[in-house]
Amino acid sequence: MPSRSGKSKAKGVVATAAKKKTNVQQLAEAEQGAREGFRERTEEGHVLAGRVPPSRVDGARHSGAVKILDERTIDQSIRDYVPPSVTEDEKLLRTSGAQPSYDFTRTDPWRVLRIMSELIEGFDTLASVNKAVTVFGSARVGPDDPQYAAAQETARLLAEAGFAILTGAGPGIMEAANKGARLGHGRSIGCNIELPFEQGANPYVDTLINFRYFIVRKTMFVKYSSAFIIFPGGFGTLDELFEALTLIQTGKIYQFPVVLFGRHYWAGLFRWLRSRVLLEKKISPGDMELMLLTDDPAEAARAVISASEAQASAPRP
Repeated sequence: MPSRSGKSKAKGVVATAAKKKTNVQQLAEAEQGAREGFRERTEEGHVLAGRVPPSRVDGARHSGAVKILDERTIDQSIRDYVPPSVTEDEKLLRTSGAQPSYDFTRTDPWRVLRIMSELIEGFDTLASVNKAVTVFGSARVGPDDPQYAAAQETARLLAEAGFAILTGAGPGIMEAANKGARLGHGRSIGCNIELPFEQGANPYVDTLINFRYFIVRKTMFVKYSSAFIIFPGGFGTLDELFEALTLIQTGKIYQFPVVLFGRHYWAGLFRWLRSRVLLEKKISPGDMELMLLTDDPAEAARAVISASEAQASAPRP
């Protein structure tokens, strides 16, 4: 029987979620396997769409903020040289004791200035966006997948209603949403993130911004979106889902629909939230009402449009 702390009776032995005993070496191997799996899923989305993944093309990697696809002007002058597999986020999140002694241009205060410059670049590029919807979902989805078609149709309906479409710029669900935006004659925006490998932007993005830091990218998604539409995805998708719910719950954003698309996919999560998290009063009954669950692109679009109209007519403080 495990103890109340969740640890095994055997001192020093910890079990993973897969019920395997682990140690430092096994954890390192698990982390490496997770990174490789993430890369494979991302590459698969490009392959299913009939493209060579950018990560397999020599010299394809692009970092830094870029406004328009045809203007890939990248300033490397303030970046310290590191192997391409080490991202700016990784360097930022290292503890100070794990870093060698550097001059000021390689320290955290200098990185704050880089973050500020990315915020300015993002604000400048998206300043003309009045209303938009961010679509999240798996990169491991091809054009033949029903979820791809649903994301494309949802984005098309919203684009025709005057919404810009934001995505993470990658393949799969992101590509489908950007394609739908183009079909609906709306603005198609991609907010790419620097990864240990080149993810690449899908061909349906009109305005592309490349970010080094997740914190800046997340800010753009929330600041310029009227709603999030969450299609089936993995950890990154779940991260964006729960971040949005937390911001609504804590009063940071309001009248902000969070639409989960795919009843079958999300059913298990909803059951767990009700039977465990809500039952143990870790959340309140109203928190469960913050999410709309649907399989219908038209219903998803209507929820977003109705909320936007209500927000536009609400009195301003």
